[in-house]
This record gives sequence, structure tokens and C-alpha cells, in this order.
Amino acid sequence: MNIGFMPEKRALITGINGMDGSHLADFLLERGYVVYGMERRSSYKNRANTGHLETNKNFHFITGDLTDQNSLFRVLKESDPDELYNLGSQSFVGESWNTPEQTGDVTGLGALRVLEALREYGQPIKYYQASTSEMFGKMEKFANEDTPFYPRSPYGVAKLYAHWITINYRESYDMFNCSGILFNHESERRGIEFVTRKITDGVAKIHLGLQDKIILGNLDTKRDWGYSPDYVESMWMMLQQDKPQDYVIATGKVHSLEEFLDMAFQHIGIIDWKKYVGQDERYMRPADVFYLAGDSSKAKMVLGWKPKISFEGMVSKMVANDIRRLG
Repeated sequence: MNIGFMPEKRALITGINGMDGSHLADFLLERGYVVYGMERRSSYKNRANTGHLETNKNFHFITGDLTDQNSLFRVLKESDPDELYNLGSQSFVGESWNTPEQTGDVTGLGALRVLEALREYGQPIKYYQASTSEMFGKMEKFANEDTPFYPRSPYGVAKLYAHWITINYRESYDMFNCSGILFNHESERRGIEFVTRKITDGVAKIHLGLQDKIILGNLDTKRDWGYSPDYVESMWMMLQQDKPQDYVIATGKVHSLEEFLDMAFQHIGIIDWKKYVGQDERYMRPADVFYLAGDSSKAKMVLGWKPKISFEGMVSKMVANDIRRLG
């Protein structure tokens, strides 16, 4: 199937100002799309990741809210998209224990509201739901599309609801709905509250003499880490197929947080980083996930997708970017 350059398509992205939303907008604009990026109405707009899009004639910010059904229907009418990518959520896993109700409302019920708006709108719009490896939660081996779910956080539970309601609407209303079960992925645009970016920001500050130590929680966690621009391409690939399906997206390679620290500190020439890193129980989660690894064989076979940037390359890009930003 030819999924090359296709001009003049229209796409709507929720969560536009996040890491994935901004990278996906860049990707689609390069392919000739007209892109609408949904953001909440607010006196303060955090466009650190999307400020460069403001002058692009094919990109438009549009106001909407995942907790407001009427606003979502209005957004659909104004943007009239061919494809809708629902990336909006309360996406910080650690924060979901502090705000479990809000996480459920935005991340779980928000997806339902989008699907209901699509159903009422009645046009053949292809829908992508941003699912997550956090839905697997308690696992000990590589997960694929058939692996049972066992979420270990309010965020994971909310995402699992969104995942299943996406499948339910696909089967009930014959909608073109796909869920991408993406494993951990990062980039230079990752929010500073996330542990990976906390590390690269801290390493950059240590390199520049602005900080002495990085304080973290559990260092034993193991993750399957990829690079966000590679992963957003898979989202697009899913919606170019003839049949809607769900896919696990992962590198198939597992690294510990200590390995992440190794790579980050090596970038600034430090091999023994132990004296620069401390631990604090305040950063420990009530029910942590210690191991997440994915098998993306289906995506490779059906979509032709595979990661391009290595773990080492991703970490180096993030540290280098933070050094430039702070230097």
C-alpha cells in the first residue's frame, strides 16, 4: 500500500502542546496536511513546543476541552478533519495519584466525549487513540497486542478505559478507530516533570556548574525507551491502512534508569555519576511499575514501522539540547 505524500488532508490533534502533539504536527505539516491543534482556553498558553508553528499558514490553534462535550462538537465542525489524533490527557503518571478524579475525567471520559462527538458529527473521520504501555502495568516479559492488562496507577486505569471504549465504538458503530499502545518514548520536548527530562536537565546544569546533584526516586525501573518523532510516524501509519487495528509500538530493547543515567553523564564526560545522584522517598510511587517492554512485530509486519533513533542517540540529543538551552 502506498502511504507516501498525500496533500490537502486535514487533521485535528488534541494535546497539541505536548511532546507527541507537537512532533505529530511537524510530521503532518511536512506531508502537506492542514493541521488544527486543540488547546484549552486559558490566560496562559504553554506553547514552548509549538511556538514555531504560529507562523505556518497550514497550522491553526483551535480552542476546545476534553471535559466539555459541546466544545468538542464545535471543534469538529470548525476543523472538519479527515483524521483525529486524541493525544490529550493528564499524562504525568506520578500526578495521577494526587488527582485521580481529574485524571479519569480528562484521560478516560475525555476519549469517550471525543468518540461521541465523532459519532454525532457523522462523517467518516479516522480516529487515533493514544493508548499506553502503562495499561500493562504489572508484567515480567515482552508485551504484545494479546498480553493481558494490569494497570498500576490511576493514569493506567483511565487509559485502559479510553482504550476499550475506542474498541467498543469501533465494533458498535463501524468507526475507523485505532489504538496505538506506545511504550515509553522521549525527546527534547519532554516536560521537565518527567524523570528522563529531569535527568537530562540536571546533567546539563551539573555540566554548566548550575547544580550539584539530581534527586530521584526508584532507580531500578526498566523501560523500553524510543524517540518520540519515530513514534508519531506510527500513529499516522495506522490511519493510512484499509482496516482499523490496534498496535504495540516499542523498540524491543530494555534499559534501566541507571543505564539512562550512564548515557546522560557519559555525554558530559562523567563515568562515575553516583556522587551526583541522590534518592528521596517523596519521588517513590505508591504502586510502581518496575518493568515495561514491548514486542512491535505486528507494527513491523503490517505497517512497515521500525524505530530509527537508538536509545543512546535519544539520550545524547536530549542532553545536548538542554546544554544549548541553558548555556
